[in-house]
Amino acid sequence: MRRLLLIPTLLAALLWSAPCFAQARSQLGPLCTTETTPADQMIDACTKIIALKVFSGEKLATIYFWRAVGWNKKGNYAQVISDATDALRLKPSTAVYNLRGSAYFDKGEYDIAIADFNDALRLGPPSGIIFHNRGNAYRSKGDYAKAIADYDAAIKAGPKSAFSYQNRGASKRALGDLDGALADINEAVRIDPSLPQPLISRAVIWRAKGEIERAIADTTEAIRLAKAKAPVNIMTPPGSVLISAYTQRGLSYEAKGDAAHAKEDYASVLEGVASDAGSKANQATAKVRLALLKEADAAPRKTAAAPAAESSPAAPPAASVKTPAPAPPAAAAPAAATGRRLALVIGNGAYAHVKALPNPANDARAIARSLRDIGFTVSEGLDLDRDTMRKTINDFLREAARSQIAVVYYAGHGVQVDGRNYLVPVDIEFRAGARMTDAMVDMDTIMAGLDDQIRTNILILDACRNNPMAPQLASAGPSRGIEAGSGLAAPASLGSGSTLGAGTLIAFATAPGQVALDGEGANSPFSAALSRHVGTPGLEVQQMLTRVRAEVVAATKGKQVPWSNSSLLGEVYLAEQ
Repeated sequence: MRRLLLIPTLLAALLWSAPCFAQARSQLGPLCTTETTPADQMIDACTKIIALKVFSGEKLATIYFWRAVGWNKKGNYAQVISDATDALRLKPSTAVYNLRGSAYFDKGEYDIAIADFNDALRLGPPSGIIFHNRGNAYRSKGDYAKAIADYDAAIKAGPKSAFSYQNRGASKRALGDLDGALADINEAVRIDPSLPQPLISRAVIWRAKGEIERAIADTTEAIRLAKAKAPVNIMTPPGSVLISAYTQRGLSYEAKGDAAHAKEDYASVLEGVASDAGSKANQATAKVRLALLKEADAAPRKTAAAPAAESSPAAPPAASVKTPAPAPPAAAAPAAATGRRLALVIGNGAYAHVKALPNPANDARAIARSLRDIGFTVSEGLDLDRDTMRKTINDFLREAARSQIAVVYYAGHGVQVDGRNYLVPVDIEFRAGARMTDAMVDMDTIMAGLDDQIRTNILILDACRNNPMAPQLASAGPSRGIEAGSGLAAPASLGSGSTLGAGTLIAFATAPGQVALDGEGANSPFSAALSRHVGTPGLEVQQMLTRVRAEVVAATKGKQVPWSNSSLLGEVYLAEQ
């Protein structure tokens, strides 16, 4: 970053020679334009200089740049973007485009970040740092080939760039080249053993290789280094290194079966202040994982006197609730033993207060059977009330800590509220003024619980796309709709995090804004087609969904078009050859 700040620094040396600024230059000037000035002092000094209205053009652009640097130190990326935009309006420069692009990156707006880095490279001269930063944005988008090409350019420009080796290794890991990734990250550690970030990246590789103790050792050392010396690069989001290290060590402890230490690490993640998209995603995952482990601690005391299926009282709406079936798939021991391919299948149709659906239970049974036939350990739940549904999901998320592929299938009512998707238990009752979301299951919680750099996640929703907060009920007829409205939200990004696991795919039974038909037979059109194709040996999952889509469109005469969104990093086969 120091190379990119060189030009503004040289300009700053000329600013304080202006006669009209003689009185304040000895104090405000150096505070505003010195990289090591504390953030609040830097912002205050630059603000006072701007208020004097003695500079214009390129000199004023420099002041705005340095105030943006101050905001960047605080993790206030909206203000970084505002000040950088003012600076660019006055005088475009490579450094300012890079700074603004980095702020957009930290906000998770990767396409805009790439556009800024492109402008920085266009202005020139070519900079390894900007190639590196653009590579980060491509990597976050899942475009690993372009990311690796940019890291190659960064390394060519600066062979001692530890971070470029580290991130090129992370890109190779995402593409499945664990040995190539390990070589790159080892080189980053060799170049600068004092950096904690490469150790965190290496820990992910160790965990992917099943070497949990090595993963714990690397993250432990990363935490020590991060505490001993805060990152000096102002482009590193505040607190992000420790948040990442604690998250990865917590996942490693959980994979080891050490819940006590995992809980301690997840709690440490939540104590951090998250300003960037990656840190916020890590905190979302830590929050879910910590709650799951705490619930597991409490569960034996709550259920010791009765079987799990009878642990919740049967209120009137719960009379039609069927407990998760069968018992063996829900048991912890088999899942932990296989630990590689897990599935959660839920079918809700026996609704007590909204239109009942005849087929979700049949759909769930068919899909569960198909997944078991191809080697998945399946947890299955039919017609679940809120408490049973949440317990079933949480049990699955706990076991998923040791899985390589996790599949979630849901059939039943599903709704969108304020841009978030929810699954609807059978005891839902819509009342005016009530918080409907408290009675449903948030899909973001499931996705945060599954988010992990070494796991592939497949989520399949045969649910309606109607909003329960709309004023009128859906028209009569067997459809997966509760009320007319905007439908389920199409995810702008997959998962709540920036890692997105080893890839995530979300498949919906119908296109955004449309209703998924329940069908006239024993199964919905979508689930009938899915159950026929999901077990086809050697059929890649996205090819499988293409076949499902074609079959559903034909069966419904174009009324229903399945839709999917994917960040899968390569070919995924649910049924191997």
